Amino acid sequence: MRLLFDRNTWQEIFGSIGKNKVRTIITIVGVLWGIFIYIALSGAAKGMDNGFESMFESIARNSMFVWAQSTSIPHEGFKTGRQLQLKLEDAAMMENRIPELQYIAPRNVKGFFGSEPAIIGRKNKSGSYPVFGDFPVFTKIAPKKIYDGGRFINDEDIDQARKVAVIGERTQQELFEKDEDPIGGYIKIDDVYFQVIGVHKFDPSGGFGGDGDIFIPFATYKKLYNTGDNVGWFSIAAHDDVDVVKVEDNIKALLRNIHRVHPDDERAFGSFNLGEAFNRIIGFSKGITFLSLIVGIATILAGVIGIGNILLISVKERTKELGVRRALGATPREVRSQIILESVFLTMIAGIMGIILGAATLKLINSFTQDIDFPYTNPTVPIPYVLGALAIMVILGTLIGLIPAQRAVSIKPIDALREE
Repeated sequence: MRLLFDRNTWQEIFGSIGKNKVRTIITIVGVLWGIFIYIALSGAAKGMDNGFESMFESIARNSMFVWAQSTSIPHEGFKTGRQLQLKLEDAAMMENRIPELQYIAPRNVKGFFGSEPAIIGRKNKSGSYPVFGDFPVFTKIAPKKIYDGGRFINDEDIDQARKVAVIGERTQQELFEKDEDPIGGYIKIDDVYFQVIGVHKFDPSGGFGGDGDIFIPFATYKKLYNTGDNVGWFSIAAHDDVDVVKVEDNIKALLRNIHRVHPDDERAFGSFNLGEAFNRIIGFSKGITFLSLIVGIATILAGVIGIGNILLISVKERTKELGVRRALGATPREVRSQIILESVFLTMIAGIMGIILGAATLKLINSFTQDIDFPYTNPTVPIPYVLGALAIMVILGTLIGLIPAQRAVSIKPIDALREE
């Protein structure tokens, strides 16, 4: 510890570094590059992680969408190309037969999948907006953020087929005055009056659509558009601890059985498994983080070995000086400590510079990704990880410093004094 605060020790360290400026700078850059790669890659992966975590905050992670298509294999007298139609009773069958399912929300929409959007009017204003027919359970899968004073569709709205609607922010701005409270007001959906019961915030991850969506009770939707028990698609959430891919396969197998479709017909029902996609993204992000750790440690190790080589050269060049110090009473421990201190100092400087450069790069990446559509948020590396990387560098610097330190201690004073 005394050596650490000894002015002469630091003068000798800086003197040694000054004699080999170019070699020292090149070696420091090698170590710096290692921790920079680790910070930059793992931080970038964390930004992707954060983006998808934020995206999936408003939708169940083990969720999926399932819809009907047309058959591709003839079966039970039916020809190829038969157009299938999902029904409300399919949801009840799935709930009874597939225990891994947590929530099932039958959904309909006017304004997507090639259908014309609904004409929404109020007083002398009008516009075209998508209209969804939904059950309250939909918010269990994709929670809707409703402004204060409003609400989403409830069970009574379904039972009584009420003419109520939850509108989006854009719908409110375009149909209502700036200081007007839309709650309790009326809009016309395809010439039928609906009372506004809530305004939902824009959420691009909460299913199809965005800030102009209008939600009405499923029962009201089927009366308004005469869809009967037809369902456009199912939004489904499985329990967190199940295999979402297997659940998806079970759902399709059951639907093929219900609708008399050939068991091998993979095209009859379409699906998109958000749970599977999320797991792949998280796996990819973890892979990038692990790769950055391996590459970073390997690069740091190479740089630290370079520091050890520089110190070995420095010890050789300072043989006479070290001999004089030993002859004047310097103990092996003091000589060894000075060499190790020099190694740790160079490693620390390189590490701190790499961390600063990596943090600056992540800040730059964050500024460039603020307005992109891809889910990417706040690329950072947790402080414990940074400190852990720095600690590894110090340990490696200490261990590699032992080699030149031992070389310096092994020099006999009389032999060193003879050397010219």
